[in-house]
Amino acid sequence: MTEYKDKTIKCVDCGSEFIFTARDQEFYQEKGFTNEPKRCKACRDKKKAERNQNQSVNFQHNDN
Repeated sequence: MTEYKDKTIKCVDCGSEFIFTARDQEFYQEKGFTNEPKRCKACRDKKKAERNQNQSVNFQHNDN
């Protein structure tokens, strides 16, 4: 069994450091994710909101 340790990662968007916790690493492994996160929580949330906004706009344009 793999022993996970907290890891500090630098966000690619804002440059701040965030902790990729041992529990999060275990979760990623359980889900089969192969890449570590690249963005802090705030930047992930912002990116997700932008993506959802773009999908709403595209849906409205395709609805005509």
